[in-house]
Amino acid sequence: MSARHGLWLLILLLGSTALLALGLAIGSTGWSPWVDKDPVMQQILWDIRAPRSLGAWLAGALLALAGAVAQGLFRNPLADPYLLGCSAGASLGVAVLLFMVGFSPAATALALRVGMTGAAFVGAVGAVLLTLLLARGVEQTLRLLLAGVVVGVVLGSGSALLTLMNPDIMRAMQAFMLGSTGFVGWNAVMIMAATLLACLLVALGCSRSLDALSLGEATAHSLGVRLALVRVLLIAVLALATAAAVAQCGLIAFVGLVAPHLVRSWGPVTHRDLLLLSPLAGGMLLLAADIGARWVIAPQELPVGIITALLGGSYLLYLMHRRSSGLGKRP
Repeated sequence: MSARHGLWLLILLLGSTALLALGLAIGSTGWSPWVDKDPVMQQILWDIRAPRSLGAWLAGALLALAGAVAQGLFRNPLADPYLLGCSAGASLGVAVLLFMVGFSPAATALALRVGMTGAAFVGAVGAVLLTLLLARGVEQTLRLLLAGVVVGVVLGSGSALLTLMNPDIMRAMQAFMLGSTGFVGWNAVMIMAATLLACLLVALGCSRSLDALSLGEATAHSLGVRLALVRVLLIAVLALATAAAVAQCGLIAFVGLVAPHLVRSWGPVTHRDLLLLSPLAGGMLLLAADIGARWVIAPQELPVGIITALLGGSYLLYLMHRRSSGLGKRP
């Protein structure tokens, strides 16, 4: 890692620590000092705000890691974690679960046992497996992209149909689609932390292969890269990281797309450095958005997905304007 990227690593670590501290102090009731000896406030701090803040950071890190992997694997800067149908599959899983509640006693018991988190995770992973089935493996990148689009459209239509058939689930579906970190507990934090560690290790192991793949498939193959194995590993990372984040926090837009772009804007970067810095940037982005969602209209809260969409969309528009202006100034 270069000195510049080492400095950015330190800045991101310090920024994440400061935001975690701020997340402990800010809630729907406003500012609460840590030194408050009230047992109720202490319980709020350590049983609600602490896992929520850590969970928001971990979900952002997972989405950013998945986005960096997707952009490197497909060699497309517009690739995001939901490219292979994860979001549509998670939405369908939640819609099926909510539709089953009240359908019959057995169905209700099964739905309660699985839970929204389990349904979203199974739906997201199932969508990726369906995409791989339709694409007939991982050999052709274009076929994978097209299969992901088809799976996303079809499964999205399925969740919309279930919502129309049972309008009572519309409110819960809307909350899931907009994203929320308000229900993240310590169990969810441990699951996301373990998933992030495992996915990061696998992704870093494939970082040199991604560097070679950025030069083209023929060049990567000539350099001895086992493309099929690398694609399988990276798609597994993409699916698990996205599914873990979506299952715990719902659909959160733009974090996985913007964080890698933000890291690249700091200068030329190898995939190893990108895969290390992007999760830190994504964690900071989502945690900052979550704190803003608690504070803007307190004591009520905004869905965190609205904040990330506004910030992420604005940043991408800024990048587009800056690049178009730069092209216009060239002789």
